[in-house]
Amino acid sequence: MLDPNKNIRSLKSWLFTPATRPDRFEHATKAGADVLILDLEDAVALSNKETARNNAMTYLQTRPADGITRALRINSPSTVEGFKDLQALLFGAASPDYVILPKCDSPGTIALVHCLLHEAGKSAQIIALIESARGVETLEEIVSASLKPVCLLFGAADMAADLGATVDWEPLLWVRSRLVQAAALNGIALVDSPFFAIADPDGLKRETESAFRMGFHGKCAIHPAQLASLNAVFTPRAAEIAEARQVLVVNQQGVGSVNHKMVDEAFARQARAVLMRAGLPVSE
Repeated sequence: MLDPNKNIRSLKSWLFTPATRPDRFEHATKAGADVLILDLEDAVALSNKETARNNAMTYLQTRPADGITRALRINSPSTVEGFKDLQALLFGAASPDYVILPKCDSPGTIALVHCLLHEAGKSAQIIALIESARGVETLEEIVSASLKPVCLLFGAADMAADLGATVDWEPLLWVRSRLVQAAALNGIALVDSPFFAIADPDGLKRETESAFRMGFHGKCAIHPAQLASLNAVFTPRAAEIAEARQVLVVNQQGVGSVNHKMVDEAFARQARAVLMRAGLPVSE
């Protein structure tokens, strides 16, 4: 069961790990990840799907001592392998915190999986992976449905392939902008795609900072070496936290100023966002 003290917006770094590599599962926390994503989809060859599925379900049967948040990316529910993933999850003892639905382009799929998880007594929440042109087209329906995902995750590689674009910031900026607006409008968390050039730490830092400034709450990684950069960018500094708390105190008294900056409700909203990112209670 998901730790109720962990607000999803405080989960900064999400590490994809192939479920064919159970030796890596326990290393995610030591590497600095907030979330371990067990991947049954793109990182697993068709011939290894059954092995990966068994590895993931076995690991997810017990809560690890390190308390790391765990997400499971299944194959698309519209495929045979996705159907097998759901069967194993629904009829077994595995208990991930989140289930990531790939190629998500329909609120109906989210509702179906949500109802199945609920009927099976599973507390896992659903994350919609938006990585296709159709997914962008149906984004408004997905985020405004009665059974909406708790988070949107952007998949840059598949999106670029679908659009015939390159996996760079500028060609996909319009998609990220759509996601930011849709998530904000409906109070949904938002996590950015991994940066795929593992040997380019400067590029990783630039893209992570851009995602943060846009309004993303966290970012995925495909290698443990990327985690430190993600955590550094998305973790509020002590001074930011102190100022956010002061802003909320002043805001209760009406319009005022903190550190020579005007304080009103707009700044109070930003202050609450800082505290949520820090995993701290938001109260005035």
